[in-house]
Amino acid sequence: MHEVVSRTNNNDATWQHGIFEHAPGKCTREAWDVNEQAHNLTDWSQHYDQYGQGAFYGRIDELHLPGMQVFKEYTSQALDQQCHVWPDSLWIGIPAERQPCRINGYALEAGDIMCQPGGQDFALTTPDTFAIHCLVLRRDWLLEVAGESALTLLEGDPQHTMRLGVTQGTRRGVTFLMDRLIKRLEPGFEVQVHQGILSLAVAAILEEWTPLTDRYPSYHHRRQVVERVREHVNRGEPAPVSIESLCRIAHVSQRTLHNSFTSILGLSPMQFIRFNRLNQVRRRLCDPLSTSTIGQVASDWGFYHLGQFAQDYRRLFGESPSGTQARYRAR
Repeated sequence: MHEVVSRTNNNDATWQHGIFEHAPGKCTREAWDVNEQAHNLTDWSQHYDQYGQGAFYGRIDELHLPGMQVFKEYTSQALDQQCHVWPDSLWIGIPAERQPCRINGYALEAGDIMCQPGGQDFALTTPDTFAIHCLVLRRDWLLEVAGESALTLLEGDPQHTMRLGVTQGTRRGVTFLMDRLIKRLEPGFEVQVHQGILSLAVAAILEEWTPLTDRYPSYHHRRQVVERVREHVNRGEPAPVSIESLCRIAHVSQRTLHNSFTSILGLSPMQFIRFNRLNQVRRRLCDPLSTSTIGQVASDWGFYHLGQFAQDYRRLFGESPSGTQARYRAR
């Protein structure tokens, strides 16, 4: 990980309630591994699995203002992201245009933005070369700026407000302001002025947004099917290696299992299992304190043909298992 932090003034940064109360300046973090990328965002709890094939690169440009967190994230490979933002807050995510993604398994349409209250788990499925602008707004600050109009987003059903519709002009205006804030932080940076400008942009979103609640009738059931399988494999139990075993775990037919995974994640069930197992192996190989051999780690996750495992690993991550292990043990 590479990190660069610039401050407007060494006395500007104070830490209160787990977030910055005054602007510490811009913080840029780069990562060449999805696990590092997942831990690079301040005060978030995240878990990333890589789905896109090839070497990974990620970057986060992050800025804290009183009552809000502003950041832009870039990831080079398709990811499955399990996210949890700090409580008493509201997250707004604005993907770059023409980059389709899913929130909680539901596909965004062109122009949609995303929203989730803090303290809630949510999932993002993102494509290759993905960029997103994000705001996290502290509850008390948001209520002071927007009043009761913010309560629907803060206290309503997160599933009803996960996709919001705003005009293209508002969407572009907000991302333009965020980019200027992130890129032009220099000595003499006026925190209150820029805070006020961004407040106006947030107010525009709250005035215009409309919930996009049109969901296909089987959405909730299909998402439950995917989550049952995900919870099983994340408990560290022996990885299922057949469609029949997945159907028993999810209590559904093969057709329902397949339709659930393709509609929620855009993957077949066995693709999901293979990617999950390969990512679990990589986490073990990235542990500099681990004494396990590559063969032991691979067999722990159901890979018994080491030649085929090594090919699949290199295809997904852009390097050999031994290359990963050597790089992290050298640290």
